Amino acid sequence: MRMPSKEEVLEWISENPTLTSKRDIAKAFGIKGAARIDLKRLLRELEAEGHLQKRAKTYRDPDKLPPVSVLQVTGPNDDGDLFARPLEWHGNGEAPTILVITRASDPALGQGDRILGRLTEVQDENHAYEGRLIRRIGTNPRRVLGVFRKTAEGGRILPIDKGDGKEWHVITEQVNGAKDGELVEAEQSGPKGRMGLPRAKVVARLGDPSAPKAVSLIAIHQHGIPDRFPDKVIAEADATKPAPLGKRDDLRDMPFVTIDPADARDHDDACWAHADDDPKNADGHVLWVAIADVAQYVRPDTALDGEARKRGNSSYFPDRVVPMLPDRLSGDLCSLHEGVPRAVIALRVQIDSKGKKIGHRFCRAMIRSIASLNYGEVQQAQDGHPNETCAGLMETVITPLYAAYDALTMARNERQPLALDLPERKIELNDAGEVTSVNFRDRFDAHKLIEEFMVLANVCAAETLIAKKSSLLFRVHEEPSPEKLDALRETAQTAGYNLAKGQVLQTRHLNQLLDAAAGSDDAELINISTLRSMTQAYYTPQNFGHFGLALRAYAHFTSPIRRYADLIVHRALVAAHGWGDDGLTPEMAERMENTGTHISETERRSMLAERDTTDRYLAAYMSERIGNEFTGRISGIARFGVFVKLDETGADGLIPMRELGREYFHYDQETTTLIGSDTGIVIGLGQRVTARLKEAAPVTGGIALELISLDGEIVKRKGGGSRRGKSGGPARRKATKAKRKSDKIKRKVSRRRT
Repeated sequence: MRMPSKEEVLEWISENPTLTSKRDIAKAFGIKGAARIDLKRLLRELEAEGHLQKRAKTYRDPDKLPPVSVLQVTGPNDDGDLFARPLEWHGNGEAPTILVITRASDPALGQGDRILGRLTEVQDENHAYEGRLIRRIGTNPRRVLGVFRKTAEGGRILPIDKGDGKEWHVITEQVNGAKDGELVEAEQSGPKGRMGLPRAKVVARLGDPSAPKAVSLIAIHQHGIPDRFPDKVIAEADATKPAPLGKRDDLRDMPFVTIDPADARDHDDACWAHADDDPKNADGHVLWVAIADVAQYVRPDTALDGEARKRGNSSYFPDRVVPMLPDRLSGDLCSLHEGVPRAVIALRVQIDSKGKKIGHRFCRAMIRSIASLNYGEVQQAQDGHPNETCAGLMETVITPLYAAYDALTMARNERQPLALDLPERKIELNDAGEVTSVNFRDRFDAHKLIEEFMVLANVCAAETLIAKKSSLLFRVHEEPSPEKLDALRETAQTAGYNLAKGQVLQTRHLNQLLDAAAGSDDAELINISTLRSMTQAYYTPQNFGHFGLALRAYAHFTSPIRRYADLIVHRALVAAHGWGDDGLTPEMAERMENTGTHISETERRSMLAERDTTDRYLAAYMSERIGNEFTGRISGIARFGVFVKLDETGADGLIPMRELGREYFHYDQETTTLIGSDTGIVIGLGQRVTARLKEAAPVTGGIALELISLDGEIVKRKGGGSRRGKSGGPARRKATKAKRKSDKIKRKVSRRRT
């Protein structure tokens, strides 16, 4: 029985990725009995030399390909399968083989073509990855969204973008089955045809313009969000090479991990923590936060920089993302993928046992994430149920991270930032783009852990740049205006709560109100009303503090892949530390005010587009349930009706004035209520309602409702029907009580104004 060489073991593991346990390797080489001890020693040597990495009970090559990679097509095999090799490979052995999976709409690919592909690991004896084409390097065909009109020679596409009045000609061979009147996505396919129109080929049929797949695309175009990168931008991104180690600090041996949503495609932050060995900081912690070094790749005054500034931020929709940076950067070189060396700006921060920051420093570094984790699996691991990936990381990574988070939580509780409790709903789509369900997003301590680390990193960035007298963009959140505070105070009083007056407002005062309402039927009303009283956060070179977070100085540093403001802060850090020639320039510093205004506007643009898209998806989901009854809570009062937030979906519907009942309702602007002329019933914010769905319009996102009951009392309908109870019954008494409450509020308002 001969012990295999190290080269033979590595070759076996490379060729048999699914049979990598010590038992599998021993069986493959016929190793039995005491010889297994020698095999174990050999595997440990390979692990120590960096050739293998042990995870649970298996061994694997520690180097992986990024999920988005530049590939070179090596050509088809005898069976016609198309293969490629990666142009970036950091492993010790041969680069893995990639099977390219093509779609009908993909262009023809041949040997030597360079493509940007999205990779998926597979377990196959002939290839380690499957890749799908994102686009061919060096080509950037224009995309157009429009309505297809069939003609004798194929068809035409009428763009829906108001700024593009140009039609496109589609020849019969490139119609791709599109029908007259369908919304289609097309790609430029050649020069002008004989009719003088540019030519395009249909690459995706979206069906009815009101169909689910069209929803986000229409919002993108309506709000003017740039969704196509110019050729020059793509060319610059494609020409970008991975950053070398150079003068960077080498942190590749540190066990950084990324923790993101399970469906995340890019990872711009990684973290690690350990107990502080400084005797002056007994029971303290050292926290490392590493952020993708986007400044390394997006240089000032380049086409990439201009496009990133123009977009301002990435925009997120239930079915797609419009990124700030091209895939070559956002999904590849700037993404901290597992097992791949990546350039970062890293922060080392010391905190004591109660979460107070003792000191910090930044460095430009190189890391190699050891695992790409998601929130759910990290929380399960912390709760005592680690999966195979997390089991080997508990002692060295996950437990120390939670220990640092527990300390920071103490400091947070003392600082008392605004503690709103508004669960976020998530729209679930199927492959056809149809809404299958609307659920609450999971909210774990793992989410809060990363949020707390990022807040701390942002504070450190702001403090460092202030100390170095550098220009930067602050993330500013000013305190509520007196008028909005008065409105919140009146809402709270109507619900039976009190918001103290005559003192300098602090977030702890608002938290006292939120705590008082917690667990009651009024909790959602008080949370929504508090949120509405807040001002909009924005970017500016002036430091006005962050009211909501209860911080004196705050700057966005942790998401430079998706926010231009963070890239500005990165460049400021580069310039302030003298790390290179890619830092903030004097010209950019002079434009800081305009840049802050611009990216604040692009942020609001994205928020509106995302909200409109959500409204349309919810309306499409509800349109199948016309006539059904739903419960909800009144979230807004206007002269023309009542807005209701439905419990099941979180959708906002309108009950027009005519659907409130058979009496006339007077709108009282001072108390934001509607008062019935006959019964005196008062309709106000936060009341529980049952309403019937009358209409749901997916094209506009509008939902119309008819009031059935208010706080459990049936409302009399026009043309007949009865309210439960007679004139002296429960409904009448409730209306009288509500009117007295409204009169009391109005008297208070009158006295205050006098």
